[in-house]
Amino acid sequence: MAGLIEEGVRLAREGRNPNLICRMASGWLVLGDVQPLPGYCLLLADPIVESLNALDEAGRIAYCLDVVRAGDALLEATDAFRINYETWGNLEPVLHTHIVPRYMSEPEDKRRRPARMSYDWDRARRFDPQIDGPLLSRLRAILNKG
Repeated sequence: MAGLIEEGVRLAREGRNPNLICRMASGWLVLGDVQPLPGYCLLLADPIVESLNALDEAGRIAYCLDVVRAGDALLEATDAFRINYETWGNLEPVLHTHIVPRYMSEPEDKRRRPARMSYDWDRARRFDPQIDGPLLSRLRAILNKG
């Protein structure tokens, strides 16, 4: 049975992932199913592999550059002051990276800690096309220019 990441890749390939920002060289950039912080994204590797170490050198370079390009786009599209990058794969052992914008407007005690430890992700606002659509479109435009 496919996990959430694999399902996200399948839906992106079929053009049916409502969270899809764009296809990147190494995979699919999507807004998170939850938005504990506005603009929380994930890069889902395609082809699906278990880890960054499973890619050849060119694949590793492409993936890492895409992660940073997504962060650059978030910095341009939001008022984030920093981007956190988290590649785990412990719960779902397929390559994906959490790209988390951080804001000066966050309470200091939360801003100084990893977002996963500071926010209740189970109660976070769900992705909503009405609310998140404008940012999704802005990110897509930034990443697709030039």
